Amino acid sequence: MSDKPAAPGELALDCVRTLAPYVPGKPIEELQRELGLSDIIKLASNENPFGPSPRALAAMRKAVADAWLYPDGSGHELKQKLAAKLNVDTNQITLGNGSNDLLVLLAEGFLKPGLEAVYSQYAFAVYPIAVQATGATGVAVPANPPDSAMPLGHDLAAMARAITPRTRIVFVANPNNPTGTWVPAGELKQFIAAVPPHALIALDEAYFEYSGALDIQDGIEWLADFPNLVVFRTFSKAYGLAGVRVGYAVSHPSVADMLNRVRQAFNVSVIGLAGASAALDDPEHVAAAVKVAVTERVRVAAQLEKSGTHALPSAGNFLLLHAGADARARYEALLRKGVIVRPLGSYQLPEYLRVTLGTVAQNDRFLAAWEAC
Repeated sequence: MSDKPAAPGELALDCVRTLAPYVPGKPIEELQRELGLSDIIKLASNENPFGPSPRALAAMRKAVADAWLYPDGSGHELKQKLAAKLNVDTNQITLGNGSNDLLVLLAEGFLKPGLEAVYSQYAFAVYPIAVQATGATGVAVPANPPDSAMPLGHDLAAMARAITPRTRIVFVANPNNPTGTWVPAGELKQFIAAVPPHALIALDEAYFEYSGALDIQDGIEWLADFPNLVVFRTFSKAYGLAGVRVGYAVSHPSVADMLNRVRQAFNVSVIGLAGASAALDDPEHVAAAVKVAVTERVRVAAQLEKSGTHALPSAGNFLLLHAGADARARYEALLRKGVIVRPLGSYQLPEYLRVTLGTVAQNDRFLAAWEAC
């Protein structure tokens, strides 16, 4: 009997062949092709509807002329600006092709078969994907029940109990995606303090800028107290640079050293480096976009509740809505009206839809479409 594989892909490792790939939000172009629509708003991927700072756009246009050159592999200018802004040393910073890239790098650098990583049941889908790809074991801890104060959010007590001598990474997203829920800063700090030193805490702060007046941590302020803490942030959300993919991790220098050993030498493009660096020079643009999102999440949630749709508490630039058994049908009905939101069947949340907070006009259009569906 031949042991020839049915297809070359079958030669891949079992941990890779059994992966369920990440499912992104539907692109505008795809909906245009499917339904022939031209007036479409995308509220599916938590993008900033105001886009990048004009300074960032100008810097990126200028950088296009250097597209024939490899980027600065060290990201010197961007690291210098980040270090000054965050009051850390440059040797604590690792740059990535979005924070997604860095989460994968952490798994690649610190996990292997026989080791474990802990994360919440409804946390960012990249965590289990990154863990499984290394052959390590992912431990998904049941989230808070739907009737709790932070429904479907992190149960830190349960996560602490799940840590064993084999645990090497504990992923915490605060605020969490896709639920929008959060853990108060004091509770999170106590949890981090109790994590044993053989495990790294991967604190994902992709939505940090949207905290507003809520009790959300600035994890970078805790790095001196917790050497096993790694903080992840991104330019994709509040800075409006999702399309050019720039993120960063801040950690103990020894962890940053390991991340840079597995990091691809040119993982951030010339255009991305230029755009992110210039974006840091325009905090007013970021603040203005964030102010709209923070204000709108209160207004939109209140309007939805008034019409009978429950929105979970959110500290991000999005809302998670309980749409019930007909969530998929409602998603498709919204598509026919040119409104793209995010179905969450891939998160095992088939009765929920996630909607990004857009401009006031976009949100009004969504609300009208939601009512009509």
